[in-house]
Amino acid sequence: MNSFMANPAKVERKWYVVDATGYTLGRLTSEVAKILRGKNKPIYTPHIDCGDYVIVTNASKIYYSHSDYVGGMKETTLREMLEKKPEKVIELAVKGMLPKGPLGRSMITKLHVYAGPDHEQAAQKPEVLEIKF
Repeated sequence: MNSFMANPAKVERKWYVVDATGYTLGRLTSEVAKILRGKNKPIYTPHIDCGDYVIVTNASKIYYSHSDYVGGMKETTLREMLEKKPEKVIELAVKGMLPKGPLGRSMITKLHVYAGPDHEQAAQKPEVLEIKF
């Protein structure tokens, strides 16, 4: 019996749209990270980027809880970050859940986050993704 290894050239990628309204930050970003990584596919291979593209809309309407953990020299609260750059909150949360190194950096490029309901990837005809908890 042979083991299956995904080939990066033959991976079929889809586009998904997720509306972030009503989801908590951690639950939403963990599901988005799974899709970016490709864990929702039967061809998942840990060392190959076989994930799909994800568009997150309404990033500024997330209901959240935050532990106020200080992570470095700059101190920015979540409230300030949501007022200035609501997209950055989701991007940083998903980036922390992806693998570190070149593979994770290539996976994060497939994430597109927008503060409002409109996005620029209409030409790719993305499917609406319903996340159920």
